Amino acid sequence: MIGRRRLLSLIGAAAMAPAVRARSREHRIERIGLQLFTVRDALQHDFDATLARVAAVGYREVEFAGYFGHDPGEVRASLRRAGLTAPSTHVGARVLDGEWERTLDAARTIGHRYVVIASLHGLQTVDDYKRAAERFNRAAERAAEAGIRFGYHNHDFEFRPVGTRLPYDVLLEETDPKYVCFEMDLYWIVKGGQEPLRYFARWPGRFELVHVKDAAGPGREMVDVGAGDIDWKGLFAHSAQAGIRHYFVENDQARDPFASIAASHAYLRGLRF
Repeated sequence: MIGRRRLLSLIGAAAMAPAVRARSREHRIERIGLQLFTVRDALQHDFDATLARVAAVGYREVEFAGYFGHDPGEVRASLRRAGLTAPSTHVGARVLDGEWERTLDAARTIGHRYVVIASLHGLQTVDDYKRAAERFNRAAERAAEAGIRFGYHNHDFEFRPVGTRLPYDVLLEETDPKYVCFEMDLYWIVKGGQEPLRYFARWPGRFELVHVKDAAGPGREMVDVGAGDIDWKGLFAHSAQAGIRHYFVENDQARDPFASIAASHAYLRGLRF
């Protein structure tokens, strides 16, 4: 017969098992990244010291938005000294007109795996967006030959109807998922009145990168991650469905950029989903 103490131990273990299994299913962001536009002024002043300071906060990945006069070899060396990697960079759509090969060469030298078009401007019709998608497909196919993944980053204007269509939907439908991925800016899509989870479900696997910044109040002011009302746990529980591989904190409007990136990092470091 099982002794009383042994029986109570077995009952306790059985009661704890669901909780243990639940904890084992929790996930966290292993490598929290930073979009360096947040600390652009500091980078302009002292490139190396700023990268070192970003690493000291705890970030391990960064995404560039310009190199502040440094050539690709210098950028690579600076990243190595800081102990950072830069899987992605933002570029303007203009580089697709005659500068694409040079952009891809620079990306390979630095170590980028993604080159992301930061925005589109001046498009007014659905056909305009379809033509943009065609350009993306051609450029992305060439990028793939060079070992680089092509991406597009949204703001909120892609969620304003053009006729009966949303430009973001047109770009998703007209680009080839084999070559083109999307970097969903989770602040701007929410500010644009749309639901990220709906996009994750409709276009699974297409959102390989995300920008992480929070929204607060009726005006959807941009705030540090965790200081607003975006449901990060609920969103990131669907990371696998979305296809997310890299998470980049950003706050374009931070009054104290380093305090902001530290607060956002601390929140995400403790987040389980």
